Amino acid sequence: MDVGIGLPNTIPGTDGRLLVEWARRADGGPFSTLAVLDRLAYDSIDPFAALAAAAGVTERVGLATMIAIGPLRNAALLVKQAASVDALCGGRLTLGLAVGARLDDYEAAGVDHRGRGARLSGQLAALRDGEDLGVRSDLPLLVGGMTGPAFARMARYADGYAHNGGPPRAFARAAASAQAAWSDLDRPGRPLLWSQAYFALGNEELGAAYLRDYYAFTGPFAEKIAAGNLTSARAIRDFVRSYEEAGCDELILFPTVADLDQLARLAEVLA
Repeated sequence: MDVGIGLPNTIPGTDGRLLVEWARRADGGPFSTLAVLDRLAYDSIDPFAALAAAAGVTERVGLATMIAIGPLRNAALLVKQAASVDALCGGRLTLGLAVGARLDDYEAAGVDHRGRGARLSGQLAALRDGEDLGVRSDLPLLVGGMTGPAFARMARYADGYAHNGGPPRAFARAAASAQAAWSDLDRPGRPLLWSQAYFALGNEELGAAYLRDYYAFTGPFAEKIAAGNLTSARAIRDFVRSYEEAGCDELILFPTVADLDQLARLAEVLA
């Protein structure tokens, strides 16, 4: 299993200089991928802008959206943003998309959240046939979501599944659903299986506070998400091992504290 690291682009107060330096250091390893999250109605940096900046200071590490909320953008704009980042990084982009769970993002964008699944399907179709807008036909696509339509959408249009994190057993259940949808369409092999988790090695309370705020829309469940923050070397190693045993292909560890020391500490743990 490959292990990537997230950019802190959705941690409030993170500036561009920190993001660029984070990306530059991540390129030195041991991380396979540098990934971003996507929020609109939140103090954050746009995921495609963050990856474009990272593209300029990296050469080795893959870049990924994990995930971007596709239906907040029209199809042509989404294809152009993806194609631009992919061109800037020399073909290292993996594009993960989903409908998103926060209605305030749709309200801020002036986009009706109803029908967002159908709009995402249309975007995925456009990405698969987007050479006129500069996107390569073999751009790796991931689709997230936990519903039957989301798994079916992944199997029809994408190369793999992007899980939203949680205990390894939750990933294993979702992965089984993704593989079943894949088989239902008679696609050969199996889908790529990606997932994510959060970590803070030092300043754990600051990390927990960020998660409570970021997931405040879930109500009391935000506390459970904060409790899942990986805050020790042993917890991270055990989590990585369990996900590998569950069949995950790529695990992205997202920081909950925007401090470059977090990147260095995580690299030591994984080494």
